[in-house]
Amino acid sequence: MLDGMDVMVFSFVLPTLMVLWHISKAQAGLLGTSSLLLSAIGGWLAGLAADRWGRVRVLQLTIVWFAFFTFLSGFTNSFQQLFLVRGLQGLGFGGEWAVGSVLIGEKIRAEYRGRAVGTTQAGWAIGWGIAALFYTILFKALPAEIAWRAMFWIGLLPSLLAVWVRQHVDEPKVFEKSRELSRSQSSMHFLKIFSPSMLRTTLLASLVALGAQGGYYAVSTFLPLYLNARGLSIPSTGGYLMVVIAGSFAGYLTSAHLADWMGRKWSLVLFAVGSFTAIAIYTIVPLSNRATLLLGFPLGFFPSGSFSPMGSFFTELFPTSLRGSGQGFTYNLGRGIGALFPALVGYFSARMPLGQAIAMFAVSAYLLMVFSVLLLPETQGRELA
Repeated sequence: MLDGMDVMVFSFVLPTLMVLWHISKAQAGLLGTSSLLLSAIGGWLAGLAADRWGRVRVLQLTIVWFAFFTFLSGFTNSFQQLFLVRGLQGLGFGGEWAVGSVLIGEKIRAEYRGRAVGTTQAGWAIGWGIAALFYTILFKALPAEIAWRAMFWIGLLPSLLAVWVRQHVDEPKVFEKSRELSRSQSSMHFLKIFSPSMLRTTLLASLVALGAQGGYYAVSTFLPLYLNARGLSIPSTGGYLMVVIAGSFAGYLTSAHLADWMGRKWSLVLFAVGSFTAIAIYTIVPLSNRATLLLGFPLGFFPSGSFSPMGSFFTELFPTSLRGSGQGFTYNLGRGIGALFPALVGYFSARMPLGQAIAMFAVSAYLLMVFSVLLLPETQGRELA
């Protein structure tokens, strides 16, 4: 939840920063990309560390790191400063998902794993909604020059979770047993995710993650700016976004349950197809403001729902001794390459309407996701050895 709040704050303050700092859409896209690109490195490093030192300890570190650099973003005074701080923020952001998803996947039985991981993922939508609420309140109560800074300052709140995690969350038993076994036998090196037996899985899982995240960030980074370009005020934009966020929350929960009912693969395919259809209609077809408001629900429902089955799917694709590094690498390699999509949307929007640029990259990403999912095995019901 607080991950979603901290990350989505940027999309809300972006229109203000473009005015105050006189930055272009291409530069705005680069700001979005810097955090996502470094998150790919952070996710891989955190996954490696989690396989070596434990899921819980590394999760704490990523939470504190991520919250601190979100807070620090509120003190920046130029494009260059924010570019650097957001990049450092991304290291913690990528690590937190990688380690947290593995931790939950290993603690839950196979028949409930899809629902558990997906329901946890639904917290993102709640955090997005909190960010939208703060956006509406702070920009109405404060001058824009202060309000955008306050949006980042509230990002320090997640650091309080690190204390709670330390006191209440234990290491998964399957991980502890695997670590004991690796001490008595030859330990598996993280590069084995690129061994002949694992390489195909590693590459295809990376492409699945690339499709889901490239499409999602191509839309979400520029959505407030897209709505502003339609002439909507800040309160109106907040209202439109709340419909998208409500759809997002419903999508996470629906997809989480479908992953345990119809399998990981077909739930991913269903939501990827729904994603590129909803995005294409929303951004290309001429719509009235009323129709745009109503279509915000499927725009949130399908792209967000595309994430719910991924945590359990990736957990089941990799063996326990490689799960942190495998899941951390694949998900965050996809995020790293997908991080280029906001920058590309910003670049091409200078040459075509913003909606067309969003649709071009988002639709391509989800088609790639469908193709890659179909080439992977179904893992529903797989027990973790």
